Amino acid sequence: MSPDTALASARAAECPVEWYGGNMVGVPTPILASSDFNLHPVRLRIHGTRESQGCLFRRLAECSTQREAADVFEHAMSMQFGRNLPEDEDSLNPRRYSTSYLELLRGWGFDSNSPQGAVLKGWVESRFGLIPTFHKEPLGRFPSPPWVGYLEEKACSRFHNNAINFQLDALYEYCQWSLRRFGSPGPTHVRLWRGTNNVEEQVVRGDLRKRRCVMRFNNLVSFSASCERAEEFGDWVLETTVPTSKLLLFPGLLSDPVLKSESEYLVIGGNYSVRAMHGYL
Repeated sequence: MSPDTALASARAAECPVEWYGGNMVGVPTPILASSDFNLHPVRLRIHGTRESQGCLFRRLAECSTQREAADVFEHAMSMQFGRNLPEDEDSLNPRRYSTSYLELLRGWGFDSNSPQGAVLKGWVESRFGLIPTFHKEPLGRFPSPPWVGYLEEKACSRFHNNAINFQLDALYEYCQWSLRRFGSPGPTHVRLWRGTNNVEEQVVRGDLRKRRCVMRFNNLVSFSASCERAEEFGDWVLETTVPTSKLLLFPGLLSDPVLKSESEYLVIGGNYSVRAMHGYL
């Protein structure tokens, strides 16, 4: 191995976010992860999902309201992937527990560093090509104990079963369909806020003291539609404009109350231009 090759390999180990170039949405990952993409986004589709869910989207096309569409989507998912029912006490063949996208979202709402959160981050990794940067600890050099812990949790059969990635594919495509059909919360972009404490390690370019900078967020990250609510989650409040093509979930998308209490948005990560504010506004 030449010195240049060895140096490149060492740098790659120190910067896992540069590992992937492929994904399932047809936009090169370095572009998708850039802040420039957020300024000039394009429509994203997970290859094959619409084709495999033709019946669902034909039914959705008949819906005239977001609430009606939510009921259709959740019923269709229940029919396809089943529900976890109480065990029959007399059964000699206990049912195998089947994970649902709703359970992952509830787990994320409780703790984004939970095993459910690892499965969600793994889905983003496989579909959008974006490597996570944090799971319980910063995911720096590979291999390392934090990376091993993340890889174990994202592949654990307790939550990674019942075609869970295909369930999340359908959720993303349903979200994107809803945005185009009903035009809410925005046709192309939505302004959101995030409260956090660990800001210095996320800065890619710029200066926090000048309030404007580019930050690298985790591959899946929560935002709030309320600046005041975001203040409750950290000393720093970050304001940014998110392209709707990077939304996985927004308030009102589902009839289930999951993540509604905090007006929470789930956003595909990468580099974002932000306005950073410290302390109470």
